[in-house]
Amino acid sequence: MRPCILLFSSLILLLLSCSVNSEDPYRFFTWKVTYGDIYPLGVKQQGILINGQFPGPHIDAVTNDNLVISVYNYLREPFLISWNGLQHRRNSWQDGVSGTNCPIPPGRNFTYNIQVKDQIGSFFYFPSLGMHKAAGAFGAIRIWSRPKIPVPFPPPAGDFYILAGDWFKLDHHRLRRLLENGHNLPFPDGLLINGRGWNGNTFTVDQGKTYRFRISNVGLTTSINFRIQGHKMKLVEVEGSHTLQNTYSSLDIHLGQSYSVLVTADQLPKDYYIAVSTRFTRRVLTTTSVLHYSNSHTGVSGPVPGGPTTDIVSSVFQARSIRWNLTASGPRPNPQGSYHYGMIIPTRTIMLANSAPYINGKQRFAVNSVSYVQPDTPLKLADYFNIGGVYWVGSMPTNPTGGNGYLQTAVMGANFHEFVEIVFQNWEDTVQSWHIDGYSFFVVGFGSGQWTVNSRGSYNLRDTVARCTTQVYPRSWTAIYMPLDNVGMWNIRSENWARQYLGQQFYLRVYTPSGSWRDEYPVPKNALLCGRATGRRTRPF
Repeated sequence: MRPCILLFSSLILLLLSCSVNSEDPYRFFTWKVTYGDIYPLGVKQQGILINGQFPGPHIDAVTNDNLVISVYNYLREPFLISWNGLQHRRNSWQDGVSGTNCPIPPGRNFTYNIQVKDQIGSFFYFPSLGMHKAAGAFGAIRIWSRPKIPVPFPPPAGDFYILAGDWFKLDHHRLRRLLENGHNLPFPDGLLINGRGWNGNTFTVDQGKTYRFRISNVGLTTSINFRIQGHKMKLVEVEGSHTLQNTYSSLDIHLGQSYSVLVTADQLPKDYYIAVSTRFTRRVLTTTSVLHYSNSHTGVSGPVPGGPTTDIVSSVFQARSIRWNLTASGPRPNPQGSYHYGMIIPTRTIMLANSAPYINGKQRFAVNSVSYVQPDTPLKLADYFNIGGVYWVGSMPTNPTGGNGYLQTAVMGANFHEFVEIVFQNWEDTVQSWHIDGYSFFVVGFGSGQWTVNSRGSYNLRDTVARCTTQVYPRSWTAIYMPLDNVGMWNIRSENWARQYLGQQFYLRVYTPSGSWRDEYPVPKNALLCGRATGRRTRPF
């Protein structure tokens, strides 16, 4: 009997040793979230800082790395961080939105345990509660390919991130009160690049070398256009997908979207404007940074290069030109094009129509007439602990109802391994931007007017790009294909933060009855508990 016990013990030790040796690397971060004075538009404001920085520190990781991020909340109000574009495979517990996580109370901390499983590319994080996003606490995320995975372009001489977007001089408390009193946000006061206004940043390059710029629109309300004076941009990556390497003189970047471009310093040695301006607004806001050649003795000069303003046709044309690089590797060595999404027949079609109803005399925003309201307990905790009365599956219709807007904690049910077609229908006169947490989806089509089954004839079923945020043009539709391969409770929302705050969002519950850790991780042992989950126990290990 004793030899059997010794043999069994040896096998266990061997398995543990193999597990430890094969485990992916860990990266540890400690973030202290505080208030602090910032002057982004030349006016003193109270910002939300991470480790004293605005914007917050950037995250560098390699595919499959484990990120252990301890967030200490020194604010006087609850706080959460979410991770735009990170998929949290099998682990919506780490998503950092109010439907999955309890807020971090003042004076407390929470440690996120995130694996960037099978991901590469350019993303960002942001504060997800209230209007905190209007005060800072956002930062860049760069996920690099593993050393042996080929990348479809030579290593650039440098890698820069640009966090651009609109900005308000009103603090986030006053912006929130405006919304809660039934008003929309005013027009922004300006634009920022990496937290600074006009010519507030300098990016230094060597003549003749090529550099990568990762640009994210972290703003609240407006699409932007990005361009570099006298230079072309070669698009190479969109939200984790390597693209066909088309060249552009400017790029439209809608709310919540991220792009990577290569720029070669092939002009005369001097300084050049990097320009960002608002898109589809009657009044155009512009801000600049500086591209500085290291051998330059001449500062920026002349007018800032102009960009497109309200023209929609050129934006649609550009969007359709962004294609998947079928032969390039993604996070794995096999080519991206080895996944033939266009050969899969969707199991069902979901249509989502945005609207702007008045409910109880106040401005709200809705999806299929439902304006989302936050419950007192995160949906994921209610699901795990079987707490009744928090929400019900099916409270989010799968098609427009045509009825008046109403308030509801909206959750749509779906089954693990479904393959769905989702149509975003926009009958309003503004560009919409939609994001889906936990997923990357294929943007198969854009069109004007009402979507019909005949619209499928215009779909790109071969090489459309896979991404996590898509735009819908005014009085138009956008269609996506999405494999539901990630169990959890996932937020689908408008990236216009006023619309999101006032109800243009809901949750998709992707469910499997298996109960297996192979399909979904259990509640984290360090999970914060609140609402009707207070006093319950998480798992012991």
